[in-house]
Amino acid sequence: MFEADGAVWLRSTDFGDDRDRPIIRSNGEPTYFAGDLAYYLDKRERGFDRCVIMLGADHHGYIGRMMAMCAAFGDEPHVNLEILIGQMVNLVKDGQPVRMSKRAGTVVTMQDLVEAVGVDAARYALARSSADAQIDIDLDLLTQRTNDNPVFYVQYAHARLSGIVRNAVAAGVRREDAFEPALLDDPADAVLLAALAEFPRVVAQSAELREPHRVARYLEELAGGFHKWYEATRVTPRGEEPVTDGHRTRLWVAEAARQVFANGLGLLGVSAPERM
Repeated sequence: MFEADGAVWLRSTDFGDDRDRPIIRSNGEPTYFAGDLAYYLDKRERGFDRCVIMLGADHHGYIGRMMAMCAAFGDEPHVNLEILIGQMVNLVKDGQPVRMSKRAGTVVTMQDLVEAVGVDAARYALARSSADAQIDIDLDLLTQRTNDNPVFYVQYAHARLSGIVRNAVAAGVRREDAFEPALLDDPADAVLLAALAEFPRVVAQSAELREPHRVARYLEELAGGFHKWYEATRVTPRGEEPVTDGHRTRLWVAEAARQVFANGLGLLGVSAPERM
């Protein structure tokens, strides 16, 4: 650092920046960049080896100075510091853009969105799209209890599976030592099992790429496979039909699918209701 014109500066050009940056203004007030330095240093001093910062769509020019800051602390840019750029989020109601906040003028706060559609729908709507893509959130759609509403579609799949398990247990279907893969002979069985097997890969890839929307989109595809499986197969016997190993085996599948939905929704911070 150095002093010039009554201000304190970081000689960030020594670390790859295009110009040096003021930290304390000549009037003694800190700059926004001073806050960035303090934020980053606090994270590192608390033991985190990587700091991930999300910047707005109009802040690409900040990346150079932020990486220079990282290097000035003796860290490795793009390793100890990772910058993500997010795009704009637009709210739509009745097909028209809306500005809802009375507290913040033309800015829509997270509280506004939560008040309009609820916590689960707000989180899911933001998580299901890539951060580097502009998002249009349809408020009317997110309050509907239909399959067109993606969060309802996924949550309903979990709730339906919970009901299947409850009904099967009530009918005397048990999982004890009765998993016979050969009995899963319907094409829908293979489709659902293949989708379930993809979950670990999707989660790992989402974490590696910083793209949680992959989990949300996976859950939507899984919900589609589950609903087709439910229409094509039986977990609970019909009428006086006896309980068979086929029912027991598919109960295992239903339990597995329910767990995957619960895990996926949990990763997104969205509840997994057992009844809807």
